[in-house]
Amino acid sequence: MTGAGKPRERTVQTYAQWLANHEQSHIRQIERIVNTLRTERRVTTRRRKEHMATNPDKRHIPRPQRSVIHWLLDSDPSIRWQALRDLTDAPAEQVAAERAKVATEGWGAELLAQQGADGFWRVGAPNPEWVTLQALLLLREMGLDPASEQARRAVERVRDNVTWQGVLPQDAAWHGRPLFAGEVEPCINGRVVAAGAYFGQDVQGIVERLLGEQMADGGWNCEQERGSTRGSFHTTICVLEGLLEYERATGGSPRVTAARERGQAYLLERHLLRRHSTGAVIEMAWTQFSFPTGYHYDVLRGLEYLRSARVRPDARMAEAIDLVLPKRDAEGRWPLENVHPDQLDAEPGAEEGQPSRWNTLRALRVLDWYTAGA
Repeated sequence: MTGAGKPRERTVQTYAQWLANHEQSHIRQIERIVNTLRTERRVTTRRRKEHMATNPDKRHIPRPQRSVIHWLLDSDPSIRWQALRDLTDAPAEQVAAERAKVATEGWGAELLAQQGADGFWRVGAPNPEWVTLQALLLLREMGLDPASEQARRAVERVRDNVTWQGVLPQDAAWHGRPLFAGEVEPCINGRVVAAGAYFGQDVQGIVERLLGEQMADGGWNCEQERGSTRGSFHTTICVLEGLLEYERATGGSPRVTAARERGQAYLLERHLLRRHSTGAVIEMAWTQFSFPTGYHYDVLRGLEYLRSARVRPDARMAEAIDLVLPKRDAEGRWPLENVHPDQLDAEPGAEEGQPSRWNTLRALRVLDWYTAGA
């Protein structure tokens, strides 16, 4: 019996060894398959990210209701001409005729009438040069024709009379300088460039200064002189708008275009509202849409810049677009939000939380631009 049992024992051991070897081979085969799938998944993910970086998501963006277009057209000339240009197929002659009315009717004419003979818009402000800059920027937003007699007369008064009225010791370096010569902070100088370039003034000196102040991350920051090493959304959007207007007015230069494109990349790399380091939303106030914006950044302002600069839509803008869409009310209108008390009234009668023609116009053309690019 002993002799008969040993071969059987060897047979069992041989089978067990074969089974173990077979299992190990099977496990190695599974591991190879899993590793292959992981590699393919990484490649696919990388390719998808590369595709998304240059191709926007296909979002369903409903067409604006006809009633909201009529609501915009039944408005002030400053709204009407832009709605005709951007949201309808109106002929260029009709658009130009409506634009010409900004100087003689409605909000534009009323704002022009508030300028004093000395060139200042005061409106009771202790620093009238600030109100004057705000007025010029608002007239630019309204689309006042720079070539019109009313625009030329108003701008000449500013050029010949309006100076910076600095009152603090640190203001001495630029106190008394002409408004269109700018001052020291890029968030202010960016807006001076926007207004000056639009109305045909020489702002090249400010542009050169801004080019030299661009930070390593592509942005600008008014706190740079106090040690900041990172860009600021608030300052960067002001400078970007100014540089874009300067390029339009003068044809620009490769240096200006390169700086502006680095600045807009600063916004896009952060998806227009998030920290580059952590991905966290920087300020919830940026999800509310103001007008006028002053030096303040918000998501709609960022999108409006990208649209105006004809940047091709891509997935880095998708989250910002998703913030715009839900704010539309049942009638297809967007509200005025987060009103900045230091700004002029751009839409008489529109209160915070109520439908705003300015925000509706801006949101609709942003969505049109994004959809067309998709």
